[in-house]
Amino acid sequence: MGEHTVKILIAGAGATGGAFGTRLFEADRDVTFLVREARAQTMRANGLRFVAPGEDRTNHIPVLTAADLAQADPAAADSAAADRQDSTPFDLVIVAVKANGLESIIDDIRPAVGEQTLIIPFLNGMAQIERLVEEFPGQVLGGLVKIVGTIKDGAIHQMTDLAIMTIGDLDGGVVPDPIVEALDVPGYRLQILENITDALWEKWIFIAAAGVVTCLFRAPVGAIMAAGGQSHIVGIVDELEAVASAGGHPVSAEVRDMTLAMLTAEGSSFTSSLYRDVTSGLPSETEHILGHLARTAADLGVQTPLLDLTLVQLRAGESLRQS
Repeated sequence: MGEHTVKILIAGAGATGGAFGTRLFEADRDVTFLVREARAQTMRANGLRFVAPGEDRTNHIPVLTAADLAQADPAAADSAAADRQDSTPFDLVIVAVKANGLESIIDDIRPAVGEQTLIIPFLNGMAQIERLVEEFPGQVLGGLVKIVGTIKDGAIHQMTDLAIMTIGDLDGGVVPDPIVEALDVPGYRLQILENITDALWEKWIFIAAAGVVTCLFRAPVGAIMAAGGQSHIVGIVDELEAVASAGGHPVSAEVRDMTLAMLTAEGSSFTSSLYRDVTSGLPSETEHILGHLARTAADLGVQTPLLDLTLVQLRAGESLRQS
């Protein structure tokens, strides 16, 4: 990577990519967004508005499309982006798209990935790690983020002050100093973990448990508790944590306590993002989170009847929705 400025490509300008990308750009990092054509046209014309507690501004951050990346001559692409990059590959590619966009983004980023390029996906679950390692062996780092954000009228809205980026080498090695220095900017907290795979599993199990609980019973946590569901919630958490243990990444007692506290809170209005997507008829991460976990459990010889039952319900509902 040498002494040159680290070139960063962020695939996706949604709530996650947009928020962290804004912070990186404002810290004078060499940042370019990879987005779809319609999004690129809007960002080129209007910039990217970022709203956070006590903050509201618009930046004109360089953008590229997959077609731009595929061109042999980068000077033929968006002029703003061309001003900030040369013909060499990017040093770092951050993948911040929804799970249903993973396969297409793998093809889209391929022209941006050189032999020394590192890739950090910020998707939930573990399927993205497996796919990216398969496509780009030895070049993938583990990553996860904590942020509460959404998109409103094309603007990125960070709803709270919580903003943490956690990365680490999947084999417990050292993350290169230039990458750490490039990502360590004001506006969020950067964490480097030696056991990033354990952290990815813990987040996967929590998100899966929240999805199974709220989707199986089709209600927020408080309503499920009021209906006598506590023992079933604990059973779901036990079932999914058994998969993590069998996979060699047991969930810590601290994270288990946090999970149970959140999923058994009386009167809570908490629902999972999976539940919200499914009940709104939106594309969901059912297969990416729950389907992949069920297949992993089967490979490990772990029985997951409650997870399997939830998948039958969600798949049947999706089949009806598409018919």
